[in-house]
Amino acid sequence: MSHILVVEDEAIIRQSVRRLLQRHDYEVTDVDSLDAAKREDFSRYSLIISDLRLPGGMGTELVELAGDTPVLIMTSYASLRSAVDAMKMGAVDYIAKPFDHDEMIKAVQRILKESSLSHKPTNTDLRKEVSREYPVSGIIGSCEPMLLLFKKINKVAPTDATVLIQGESGTGKELVARALHNQSRRHNAEMISVNCAAIPETLIESELFGHEKGAFTGANAMRQGLVEAADGGTLFLDEIGELPLEAQARLLRVLQEGEIRRVGSVQSRKVDVRLVAATHRNLKDLASRGEFREDLYYRLNVVELHLPALRERGDDVVEIAAAMLTRACEKMQQPAMHFTAEATQAIRQYNWPGNVRELENAVERAVILADDDRIEAELLGIDLSPDRYVSPAMRENLLQNEQYGPVDGQTQQGDLSLDDYFVHFVLENEHNMTETDLARKLGISRKSLWERRQRLGIPRKKGSK
Repeated sequence: MSHILVVEDEAIIRQSVRRLLQRHDYEVTDVDSLDAAKREDFSRYSLIISDLRLPGGMGTELVELAGDTPVLIMTSYASLRSAVDAMKMGAVDYIAKPFDHDEMIKAVQRILKESSLSHKPTNTDLRKEVSREYPVSGIIGSCEPMLLLFKKINKVAPTDATVLIQGESGTGKELVARALHNQSRRHNAEMISVNCAAIPETLIESELFGHEKGAFTGANAMRQGLVEAADGGTLFLDEIGELPLEAQARLLRVLQEGEIRRVGSVQSRKVDVRLVAATHRNLKDLASRGEFREDLYYRLNVVELHLPALRERGDDVVEIAAAMLTRACEKMQQPAMHFTAEATQAIRQYNWPGNVRELENAVERAVILADDDRIEAELLGIDLSPDRYVSPAMRENLLQNEQYGPVDGQTQQGDLSLDDYFVHFVLENEHNMTETDLARKLGISRKSLWERRQRLGIPRKKGSK
């Protein structure tokens, strides 16, 4: 049994992480300060999970003290730059707060497995197993659109060409970006991923390009930006369609001149960065409406890769579901299971509006609820009746009129699904509430709010915080 040390000064978070890990059969010791952590014998632990800022100092101090024990840093989006610094100091990874429980457990499982293999550098077969179980550049697919995508990846990856990945939310755009990086000459350097929609507009320029001391209120020290941190490697900008126009102008200079200027600085610095961007939005249409810089669009679109939606991939969905089922059984320490013929047919027929992410959730739910080794169709929790999601035409009407009317023949108060309620609440309140307030009222994290916006096609109102 793996023994994990949790270092967190906030009691609620510390207790929550401890209970979560214990539910997954890990032995846990938790302490509330850096000094208390330093008194521990780190050789007893398989992993240390530490908050970035602690009473008595920074959690990154544990990296050097821990020796061979990996350290996972917990931080917030506002401290993203510090998290990257932590990784440069030797932290194995970081996780942003607030985090989903599944996100935490997957990170822990991946780190522990990779750590166990680090002492067996010649065991190629086991390393390939990790690559399959926690895909980085490994992408499942044999349909014609995916074979075409693989061919393009193999051609463009060895170059330094800027790449724009188009695809719906949940299709795996970051996996494609990772494949491009791993097959490039930069594979030994870092790939830094940034979700442009998850960082408030007031922070995005500072996060990307850094700032000088005194550049704005609260800028108490100089800070390097994520573009500069990716020097020599790859910068992946996810949901680049959400990038504010001011930041777009700065990014254009990076692409044109290969240099950045920190906020508040009068001097430029040269950077060598390969840029990969991704979006689910039509940047050309945004450019025609003045919502995205046309010159930046053409700079980004040197090579365009289209990642098809799951519903467009034919029998790939069954192959992916089978791989996910095997992984879920192993993760939950369940015996091998299989889909019934009816479940396989349901997987083929369902539209999967949430794509691979939705499929993974459905498979994990089924494994949890199954009474034996058979996965029946009803355990997947999918609705094969006519589309229950708000149609694009209806959604556009909602966005234009800010009115909430009948959906799919339902009355306004008669039979609202959770997604219907979400659409109604967001459209009714987004003009007078911040994203943080919306998330709090809905009882979800900002990250979950953003993901549901993408799945239901409700873009964040420009200027919202």
